[in-house]
Amino acid sequence: MNTMTLWHITGWEFAALAFAALLVGFSKTAVSGANTVSLAIFAAVLPARASTGVLLPVLIAGDVLAVLTYRRHAHWPTLWRLFPAVAVGVVVGTLFLIWADDEIVRTSIGAILLLMAAVTVWRRRAADAEEEPDAVVTRAGRIKARSYGVLGGFTTMVANAGGPVMSMYLLSAGFRKLGFLGTSAFFFLIVNVSKVPFSAGLGLIDGHSLLLDAALVAFVVPGAFLGKWAVNRINQRLFEQLVIAATVLGGLQLLLR
Repeated sequence: MNTMTLWHITGWEFAALAFAALLVGFSKTAVSGANTVSLAIFAAVLPARASTGVLLPVLIAGDVLAVLTYRRHAHWPTLWRLFPAVAVGVVVGTLFLIWADDEIVRTSIGAILLLMAAVTVWRRRAADAEEEPDAVVTRAGRIKARSYGVLGGFTTMVANAGGPVMSMYLLSAGFRKLGFLGTSAFFFLIVNVSKVPFSAGLGLIDGHSLLLDAALVAFVVPGAFLGKWAVNRINQRLFEQLVIAATVLGGLQLLLR
């Protein structure tokens, strides 16, 4: 990664990254998956490969705040079912990043954003479960967990875009709001921290990128508090419609850039 490009951003570009960081904090404590908009902003302002490394510590900061907020509501049996498959997806995503250049990564991120927007629409139409997840694990349930886990691991490694995939899985498993947020918080904290050595090894995280992260993390905190305040007040249906629209525009912008 040519980290010098991180110091050439304009004031408006930094403002866009700061807004994206605030949205990360908001999404982690209110509407999981909304940070696909943040992904689009980071990939538009920074080189595509560099953007994934800069965004990762910002996401981890949001994950820490989400865990502190919803730590009592995590469902650990679901997490243990997902982690092995997610690890496979992360390794596959790492191999992809070793092979892909910046143009391929940018195109892939745009395509993933459009796919995740479609997944989110499908999720909202299909998710009608009302009960907490059942403790009984069927063979079909294990297959579903592995499938979502591999896809989630790949998308989160390549584009930090595993949120909609995991959101769809958790909702289809029957989670209510607090269980959903608590389980999602621990899932992404553990997965994102595990990605750090891979990203550092690929040159996506270094001292220069971490300095930019230090400036951006300050905007994650108010976003998280705003999300905590809004989670019981927000019109989530309208918000998700806006998120989907912004995600589609971000994906098209990257594909047509």
